[in-house]
Amino acid sequence: MNLGIVGQAAGLFAVTNIDDILILSLFFAQGAGHPGATRRIVLGQYLGFAAILAVAVAAAFGATFLPESAIPYLGLLPLALGLKAAWQTWKHRGDEEDEQEAKEGGPKALEVAAVTFANGGDNIGVYVPVLATAGVGGMSVYAVVFLILVAVWCCAGRCFATRPLVAKALSRWGHVLLPAVLIVIGLLILIEGGAFGL
Repeated sequence: MNLGIVGQAAGLFAVTNIDDILILSLFFAQGAGHPGATRRIVLGQYLGFAAILAVAVAAAFGATFLPESAIPYLGLLPLALGLKAAWQTWKHRGDEEDEQEAKEGGPKALEVAAVTFANGGDNIGVYVPVLATAGVGGMSVYAVVFLILVAVWCCAGRCFATRPLVAKALSRWGHVLLPAVLIVIGLLILIEGGAFGL
């Protein structure tokens, strides 16, 4: 195995997924104290990233599942999830905090996967030429390194969310931050991609 390719894969993953640590931290903060939340978040992150990787690998071999013009519309996924979370926060604004947390149960795996896929949709355009020129052997190395680093990202997000100062801030403001971040991500994907003629 070529260590140069491993280093390139690690660097490419880090540069294209740095924003995921914030999103993962918010998800882990939302799931704090809920049984199985960590497992669902990690599963969702893997499902979302596996979908990104599958589309990128297929495109590197010449298949096009998503036309380039459709990628900006992936912003509708985090936008819809953010609006749903904002509605839930507003709807339960008068409830006792403990009662609201018991109802929510933390994020669901498919919600995390949808946000991961939508947020990483633009990464596909970066991954395709790299994977196409890496050959089958190099592509396998990239895939393995990426999948290992997903676990590292999940650990970093969870670690960040459980630092006492950060955990206190996220427990106080996380119910507002998560919808806001999802809405902003969705709008940025839509606007930067020129969806709906924006």
